[in-house]
Amino acid sequence: MHTLEARFHDAVDQIDARAWDALRPDDNPFVSHAFLRLLETTGCIRPAWGWQAHHLGLYEQGALVAAAPLYLKGNSHGEFVFDWSWASAWERAGGEYYPKLLNAVPYSPVNGPRLLAAGAGPVRAARKQALASALVGEVDRLGLSSVHANFLLADDLPAFDDRWLARSDVQFHWHNRGYADFDDFLAALTHKKRKNIRQERAQVARSGLQIELRGGASLGAAEWRRVHALYEATFEAKGNHAALTEGFFLALGDALGDAVTVVLARHGDTIVAMALLIQSSTTLYGRYWGASVEVPGLHFELCYYRGIEHAIRHGLQCFEPGAQGEHKLARGFLPVRTQSRHYLAHPEFRRAVRDALAHEAASVDDYARELAAHSPYAHPAEASATP
Repeated sequence: MHTLEARFHDAVDQIDARAWDALRPDDNPFVSHAFLRLLETTGCIRPAWGWQAHHLGLYEQGALVAAAPLYLKGNSHGEFVFDWSWASAWERAGGEYYPKLLNAVPYSPVNGPRLLAAGAGPVRAARKQALASALVGEVDRLGLSSVHANFLLADDLPAFDDRWLARSDVQFHWHNRGYADFDDFLAALTHKKRKNIRQERAQVARSGLQIELRGGASLGAAEWRRVHALYEATFEAKGNHAALTEGFFLALGDALGDAVTVVLARHGDTIVAMALLIQSSTTLYGRYWGASVEVPGLHFELCYYRGIEHAIRHGLQCFEPGAQGEHKLARGFLPVRTQSRHYLAHPEFRRAVRDALAHEAASVDDYARELAAHSPYAHPAEASATP
C-alpha cells in the first residue's frame, strides 16, 4: 500500500461525490455526499452556529481511498452526545475547550459509518486506523482540546486505539422479527401494552384527521414549506433552536429521493402535523416532528406506529426513532447501546475524564438492565434488542 496523504476540506463539494459515496459500506443516507452537501448549501452549517466543515480525506496516489465527515465545532449543540460538563471543567481550569473537532453527522443522533474506507480486510482496517490517527494529528497540529466520534458502528470501533476514551449510552430501537402486519407485531406484546396502543390509535382515528404517507419527491414546494413551518414552530415552542432551514426542506426530497417519507395529518386541506422519516435499504430513521394541533396520541401515531407499519410493509429490519425517550419502551422499542469515542489532547484532563466515564458507564449499565427488565414483549425471545 502506498503512502497515504491526509487533506482537510472546508466543504464537502471539494470532494468528488462519486468518490465519496463509493467509500460508504452501505447506503446509510446520512453520510451520503448529497445529504452532507445539502446541510452545507442550505445554511444549516455555518460558523455563527458553531459549525465549520473540515472533512478529512485520505489520498493514495491522488485517489480518495478513505474519508470522514468532520467539523470544527464552536459549541456542543446538535451533537446528542453531551460533553458540556467536560467543557466547563476544562474552561474552569483555564483551558479553551472550543473549537474542537467532531466526526459525526450534524443534528442527527443516528448510528452509522463514520470512518469510510475503500478496500476489504486488512487494507480497509488499516485505512480506518489511518483516519483515526489523522484526527488525532489534526487536533495536535491545530492545538485543539479534543476530537469526538459519535454514534459509531461496531465495524469502526477497532480503529480507535487506547488514546481514545470509550463512552456508551442508550437509545430505543424497534426490530422487525418478520411481522406480517401491525396486528402481528401487536400480538407479540403483553396484553396491557397491546391494549394501550390500540386505545391511542383509536383516539387519533376519532379525531377525524386524515393521515397519509408521501414520498419526499412527491411533495410540492407549498407542502414542504408547511412541513418546515411545523418543524420550526415545534422546536421553538420547546425553547430549542430549529437549525434546519426552509431551503433544506425544499431540497430534501430531490436530494434523497425515495429515501425520504413524510407522514402528514390534515384537517381538511390544511396540514396540521407531520413526521419526517428517512430510510436506508435496511433501517428506518425517525427524524423530525411538528404539529399545530393537540390531539391525544397523534405524536405516537405519526412518529412511531405509522413508521412501524411502513417498516413492516417494506421489509425494513430496524426503526430508529431518535434520541432518548423512555416512553418508546411501552410502544415496542427496546434499549440498545450507542457508542462514541473521544480523544482529549491534555493527558491529565484525559485521565480525569476517563475516571468520570468509568462511573458513568456503571450507571448506564444499571439503567440498561433496569430497562431490559420492563420489556413490553410477552415472550423472552422477543425481549432482546438483537433479533
